[in-house]
Amino acid sequence: MRRVFVSAGHGGYEDGQTDPGAIAGGTTEAQEMILLRDRLLSALQARKVTALSIPDDLNQDQTITWINNRAQANDVAIQLHTNAALNPEARGTTVYYITNNNERRLEAERLLRSLLQQVPQFANRGARPDSSTATGKLLFCRAVAVPSLYIEIGFLTNPTDRSLIQNRRPAIAAGLADGLLAWVNRAPELPPPDVTYPTINIHINGQRYGEPGILINGNSYIPIDLADALGVDLSDNELVRRVYYRNVVYVKAVDLREFNISVGWNNDDRAVVLRSAVAICPGHVDRIMGIGNTTETQMNVFLKNDNSDALNQFPDLARLYREEASIEGVNSDIAFAQMCLETDFLRFGRGINASQNNFAGLGDAAGSAGGARFSSARVGVRAHVQHLKAYGSVEPLVLEVVDPRFRFISRGIAPLVQQLSGRWKSDSNYGDRILAILRQLYESAGIL
Repeated sequence: MRRVFVSAGHGGYEDGQTDPGAIAGGTTEAQEMILLRDRLLSALQARKVTALSIPDDLNQDQTITWINNRAQANDVAIQLHTNAALNPEARGTTVYYITNNNERRLEAERLLRSLLQQVPQFANRGARPDSSTATGKLLFCRAVAVPSLYIEIGFLTNPTDRSLIQNRRPAIAAGLADGLLAWVNRAPELPPPDVTYPTINIHINGQRYGEPGILINGNSYIPIDLADALGVDLSDNELVRRVYYRNVVYVKAVDLREFNISVGWNNDDRAVVLRSAVAICPGHVDRIMGIGNTTETQMNVFLKNDNSDALNQFPDLARLYREEASIEGVNSDIAFAQMCLETDFLRFGRGINASQNNFAGLGDAAGSAGGARFSSARVGVRAHVQHLKAYGSVEPLVLEVVDPRFRFISRGIAPLVQQLSGRWKSDSNYGDRILAILRQLYESAGIL
C-alpha cells in the first residue's frame, strides 16, 4: 500500500529562529498543526495506512528534501496549515493542488469533502490551484517528488474556526484520514524499476510540437530543449524538477509559468498547451517603466472576478491607472497589480480604509499611523504612479508631485518589480507577490 508523508507545516527553524506560523488567540499555527498531525497519524494507523511524520525542526526546504530522499513511487504527501487574515471574520478551509493537474484537483476536492463531512461547521473555500496563492506557487505542491496536497484548515484568526481547530481535533483528523485512505487506495501501484510513462502531445502557440512530452503523476513534462527554444534558461534553477527518461531530460511544464509561458491542457488531444507572451516585449514583464498590455475592460473583469463589489466605490479606477501611468511612462499593469495586492482587491484593511484614496499603502512625510490621505481617487492613483516612477526611473515627473515621500527615494534604485522587495514592504517576497497577480491578470486577459 502507498505511504502518506504528513507535515505540520511550521515549527522548523527559519532565519535562525523557530517558525511559529500564524499567531492568534494565545496560540500558534505550529502548535495547533503539530497536535492535529499527531491525531492524524493515529487515525491513519487505525485505518492501517502507513504514515511518516516529518520532523518538526525542519524548515520548508529541508522538509521537501526529507520527503524526496525517502519517497517511493507510490507515496503521497500532505502539509497541514491554517490560514490567517487581518479581518477576523474571514474563515474557511481550502485544499491547494499543483496548477493544471486534474487528477490532483479531484483528490483535493475529495479530501476537502471528506473533512467537511466530519466537520461541516467549517466554511468550504474550495480546492484551488497553487497559482492562485499570493506568490503564485507553493513549493510543497511543486517540489515534492510524489503527489502532494497543501491544506489550510480554517483561519486561526477567526474565533469560530480557531475553536473548531482546538475542540474538534479528533473529527478533523478522522475526516482527513478518511480522505487520505481513499486517495492511497484509489490509485494503482506502479511497478518500481522500469516505469513506462504515457506520452502526451505538445501544442505551442497553436502549433503541434514535433516531439512528445510525458505524463508523471498527472503532471505534464516537456523536453528541456523546448524550454531553451522558448528562451527560458533553466540551467541554474534548482527548484525546477528534472526527469531523465529514455535518454532525454524533461522538466515540469507548469514551472514555465514563472517565465511568463502560459501552460494549459487540451483533453481531447491529450496535449499540454504552451503559449508564450507574444504580445509582451521579452524581458519587459517585470520592468516598472513601460507600457501596459491590458485594457480598462480586462482590468475591471479581473478585479470583479476576485471581488464582485470592487467597482462599487471606485468604478473608474482602471481608467485612472491607465491614464496616470501613461503620463509618467509607468507600466499600468504593474501598478494595477500592486494596487490589487495592497488593497486586497479593494477590500482594504491593513490599517488603511477606502476613504483615504491610498491604493498603494503609501506613508506620509510625517510618519502618521494611518498612512497618507489623498483628496480623490485620481490623486491617490497619481501618487502611487509617482512613487513607482521614483523607484523605477531617474526621469523627472511630468505632473506636479503629489507623492508625499517622492523626494526621499533614491531615484532609479529599483527598476525591476522584484527590487521593490524589502523597500516598498519589508516582505522579501513582495515583488514575487506583485508578479503573481500580474500573471493572473494576463491569464485572465488571454495575454498569457
